[in-house]
Amino acid sequence: MDRSQEIFEKACKLMPGGVSSPVRAYRSVGMTPRFIERAEGSHIYDIDGHDYIDFIGSWGPMILGHANPSVVDAICDAVRRGTSYGAPTAGEVTLCEMIIDAVPSVEMARLVNSGTEAVMSAIRAARGYTGRDYIIKFEGCYHGHADGLLVKAGSGLMTQNVPDSAGVPEAYASKTLTAVYNNLDSVKELFETHGSDIAALIVEPVAANMGVVLPEPGFLEGLREITKEYGAVLIFDEVITGFRLGYSGAQGYYHVIPDMTTMGKIVGGGMPLAVYGGKKEIMEMVSPSGPVYQAGTLSGNPIAVAAGIKTLEILKNHPEIYKQAEAQAEKLEKAFLKNIEKYHLKALCNRCGSLMSLFFTDVPVTNYETAASSDLEAFKMYFKVMLDNGIYIAPSQFEALFVSGIHSDEDIEKTVEAIEKALSQWQN
Repeated sequence: MDRSQEIFEKACKLMPGGVSSPVRAYRSVGMTPRFIERAEGSHIYDIDGHDYIDFIGSWGPMILGHANPSVVDAICDAVRRGTSYGAPTAGEVTLCEMIIDAVPSVEMARLVNSGTEAVMSAIRAARGYTGRDYIIKFEGCYHGHADGLLVKAGSGLMTQNVPDSAGVPEAYASKTLTAVYNNLDSVKELFETHGSDIAALIVEPVAANMGVVLPEPGFLEGLREITKEYGAVLIFDEVITGFRLGYSGAQGYYHVIPDMTTMGKIVGGGMPLAVYGGKKEIMEMVSPSGPVYQAGTLSGNPIAVAAGIKTLEILKNHPEIYKQAEAQAEKLEKAFLKNIEKYHLKALCNRCGSLMSLFFTDVPVTNYETAASSDLEAFKMYFKVMLDNGIYIAPSQFEALFVSGIHSDEDIEKTVEAIEKALSQWQN
């Protein structure tokens, strides 16, 4: 028995499913999760001594790689000054200034601790601003685990085949309306019926929690037009795409500007930090400026802020990082497509910048329904071969593969070899 198996068996007696977050349990691939000991650069190492090329990157934020020396130094310097104050710091002001400078929609910002908290708070602010109760989300888009958003969500809920969550009051969930991603008609129908009651529409501008699903031409622009027409707040959930698709996020990448934006992961350099922000008149509704309450002792934690400042500083000063990550991702995409054709597979690859997903289906994946058509048994086989060959990817068909600016040519070559080994196992 390896150490990961031993510790997992112990963990299952102490923690639900043996993990602190569901997908980590590896249930969908029928395996034991690897317990990680350390990570550096583009590699991650488990407690049994295995070395993997990491394409999860802590679910996105490690675009600079693990343990970037400059970020680590910033964290260590901050730790020496104390780990938490519960009081304002100059660093918070600096980080918010950097975010506002980078992200077109953000005129004011509030720091929080997680993407879930950022989204929950943004929706509350939108409701307070509009005086309306309903929100619209899209099937398969995951916006964290706040009660009102666990309705036809993606990510781990798709992996576990759980369409909704127990413990969410029906009356609360009824205030969430669901539309079909990439289908503007489904959005228009909801607004025609409930328009005067809809406070906000929230969307992942590039869906990355039902696998990577790109917005079709005109989709984001259409959402902008419809929400403006009905006076609803358009919220881009850029917890994954923010500072990853480019320094201005998906809204800079696609040139569509929402009213509010939520971000996480990279803005804290991998530390527990997130942010929500938007138009000044909306953000001024938030306490203590306005009547919408939101608070948190650890919000703007000085260590996370220090990591975030250094990460954004590096990204701003080195735009070539984005070009490098995208170029390496393109090499992997070509490898997937080459082997799909070579082995006559029912599979396809969706990619946007350094985000990508392999789907085991021959139906173009444009929304939740088409993503769900994937062959999960084929993915399970693919995942096992990739892991056995030292490639660390998400244990779920419905998660993204993240390429960092530090994945080397050698990393990519080894991954390309593993891709062929994995895809050659599954032929139609």
